[in-house]
Amino acid sequence: MIFRPVAALVLSLGLWVGLAAATPARAASPVFTEKPCPADWPTDVRKTTCGTLTVDEARGTASDRRIEVAVVVLKASQPFTDASGRALPPVFMFHGGPGGALTPGVGNMLRALSRRPDLMAVDQDVVLFDQRGGGRGDPSMDCPGVQLTDAGPPSDADRDGLIACLKAYQAKGVDLNQYNAAVIADDVRDLAQVRGYDKIDLWGGSYGPRIEAAVITHQPQIVRAAVMDSPWPPEGNWAVGTPEQVSAAVRLILAKCQAQAACAARHPNLQARFEAEARKWLAGPVTGKDGRAFTVDDLSAFLMDTTYSATGVRRLPADLEGIIAGNLTPVAEIAEDRTYYTEGQHMAHLCKEELPFESRARLAAGAAGDPVAELLVPSLSRLFDVCDAVGETPAAPIENQPVRTDIPTLFVAAEIDPGCPPPLTEAAAKGYSRSQVVIVTNATHGVINASPCTRKMARDFLRDPSAPVDRSCLPAADTPMDFIEAASAG
Repeated sequence: MIFRPVAALVLSLGLWVGLAAATPARAASPVFTEKPCPADWPTDVRKTTCGTLTVDEARGTASDRRIEVAVVVLKASQPFTDASGRALPPVFMFHGGPGGALTPGVGNMLRALSRRPDLMAVDQDVVLFDQRGGGRGDPSMDCPGVQLTDAGPPSDADRDGLIACLKAYQAKGVDLNQYNAAVIADDVRDLAQVRGYDKIDLWGGSYGPRIEAAVITHQPQIVRAAVMDSPWPPEGNWAVGTPEQVSAAVRLILAKCQAQAACAARHPNLQARFEAEARKWLAGPVTGKDGRAFTVDDLSAFLMDTTYSATGVRRLPADLEGIIAGNLTPVAEIAEDRTYYTEGQHMAHLCKEELPFESRARLAAGAAGDPVAELLVPSLSRLFDVCDAVGETPAAPIENQPVRTDIPTLFVAAEIDPGCPPPLTEAAAKGYSRSQVVIVTNATHGVINASPCTRKMARDFLRDPSAPVDRSCLPAADTPMDFIEAASAG
């Protein structure tokens, strides 16, 4: 699932200049080519190196296609040395998605660092890269005009647009089978090699930890330690179980409301009343007071996005109250912008390493009987339509199995997360013999950068992965949620 704080930094800053032309070669060596950074980036915040990693699209085959991965390296401002006097290795950052990006947002990151120099690249160099198939790399498999959320394509037209887009990339010679976590792990190894790094640390959010897990599985020799924020592990099911997870997140938020006398008085019996409302949406389009009609897919996208958001969860009781009364403005706000992925890259991953291990039947069966969960079944089902039409080769079974490792790893998860819930984190961490697990009360998806407490925790962990992290700054488990009662106007 996409890491929203990172996604928010992905702004359009113009074309990534100077991409090298593909050089026909079989099993050619990886090459890093330094390029000028965009001219509007601040130059007095961190020493910054921009460039591209050029690698084979399909290693070990007869194909001579070469692809490029956009890379930015930020030098540490105050390099930290451990007790033995050694400098810490660089941190490789892994964006969420699949289908997110990091390098387009570096200008914004640098501007933030000019105001808050402690936010990043203090102790260790930071390596930011766009995973193959997206961002400022080549190819970058965007699908203009197609909408896609974590709840799937919100319409049949979006489903058909995804199929046409992916087939167009195939017609251009792109091998969609080569855009997945295991191959990105090889890219990470190659990038470390050409940059001269013997060891690296890993840090990612949401689907980023899915790629970290592949690096740990396939290239463990280069990894010293890992940080996983709101993690999605390899054994997680993308479609199957997600409707129930969204429903559970809604139920948890509304239970927190009911536990507060004032909130419960404003929204009596809201869970049952919203379940009745969900049944209306399942029966067909619903028209609001302003005459605009919306479908079950619009409501499911609203629930998914809202329960990811720190502001959204605090507004949820008031927004649901408004929706029940016919004010569909909250649904309309989400429907206005549902294009936060590089859609082709997103689907290449799902059709290779996620959906082949799932089924439509299990998706529908899991949600049956829960009207809130059932809202998500139609849009998630369309993912199977896309993958059936594109026909990627399923990943090897190991790519869908729990990781077993002794690499020190810090897991930080949010109490409220419809895509990467705490039980998924806790189960995954059992395979990490030197893991530490932190669940943050009232937090939502994308935990570490949301507070100074968790940022310090992650930084201290990388300074000494063997030491227990300090949890004293975390909110107590019974901390009330601060709800926002001003619902959207409509």
